[in-house]
Amino acid sequence: MNKVLFFAHLRDAVGEEFLSVDASGKTVAELKTELAAKYNLPKMDTVMTAVNEEFASNDEVIQDGDEIAFIPPVSGG
Repeated sequence: MNKVLFFAHLRDAVGEEFLSVDASGKTVAELKTELAAKYNLPKMDTVMTAVNEEFASNDEVIQDGDEIAFIPPVSGG
């Protein structure tokens, strides 16, 4: 199983701070697509992803036990 963390508007859209999912063997891009469809998440193509607290590319393969975090871009001033 994998712990998937959500931040900012993604957390609001999912309604949870994190989910436990089986993402082992999927790429980051596949997981993004799956979660975007299931939870109607907007603009997942602009979201940064971290796997085990290190930024990851969309083609990185997720292993069992990995923690995945989705971090949307922030704006401010």
